[in-house]
Amino acid sequence: MKVSGFTFLRNAVINGYPFVESIKSVLPLVDEFICAIGSSEDETRERVEQISDSKIKIIDTDWNERMHDRGFVYGQQKMIAQYNCSGDWAFYLEGDEVLHEQEIPNIKKVMEDHLSDPEVEALYFDFLHFYGTPFQTGIAGYRKAPRIIRNSIRTIAPDGLFWVVMQKNKRGRYPKAKYAGGSIYHYGHCRRIDRMAEKLKQVGKYWGNDHQDFKGYGNIDVSELRQFDGCHPQIMRHWIESEAERAFQQSPDYQLSRRDLRNRFRFWLEDLLNIEISKKHFKALD
Repeated sequence: MKVSGFTFLRNAVINGYPFVESIKSVLPLVDEFICAIGSSEDETRERVEQISDSKIKIIDTDWNERMHDRGFVYGQQKMIAQYNCSGDWAFYLEGDEVLHEQEIPNIKKVMEDHLSDPEVEALYFDFLHFYGTPFQTGIAGYRKAPRIIRNSIRTIAPDGLFWVVMQKNKRGRYPKAKYAGGSIYHYGHCRRIDRMAEKLKQVGKYWGNDHQDFKGYGNIDVSELRQFDGCHPQIMRHWIESEAERAFQQSPDYQLSRRDLRNRFRFWLEDLLNIEISKKHFKALD
């Protein structure tokens, strides 16, 4: 079994991504790691080079600055990296996502167990979306998503995040997936406020809008948040101490929206029925 890892990056230092930690966390699991790096205003490329691992292959890219439609430029960059993967499985990890070292053996076993079963097109993970600080998570968004795709099927990633399997050249669908046996630790929404503000200024245009100045994480319904009592990946210790926000407080003038009320009903229903309700970009085979 050969496993490829891949990602895409640009201005990752300025924007406060734990991208070095992200790459290092997956290297023990992969045979090669493809990193598409867009022309940056910081030392993103140099930081990746300094990891000094022969598994890493850097592809220099230019971003389409005229593409402002729903993050499609992200999809373009993701696919540049994926199309250079040569493994049986291709493992996509974003620059603010990290694997826990304790789960790597189990993830590897799941890939081995399903390697010869073509019905399994992808493997999905549980997600821990840290919000505001590394000590709480948000649950309103997706909580499970595929990050490993079989590298012998036709797929595209329209907005860079999720895959679509192309059938008969015209019709697309989400991949059929088994549980990968691990979690993705997502730190993008607990980075320092100044880093998040800079990131939002840079990426808004790729989604067809301009972000307002980011003042902090408090503009949220606290019913979405849950305390995190688990153990962070060891490799994230320094980043959490130096780059993450340490305190959180809801904005005093925050008012509940209709979306908040719908989510509160969903959370209540989940607790009542002991189920998990969130959007799935895959068809579970479990």
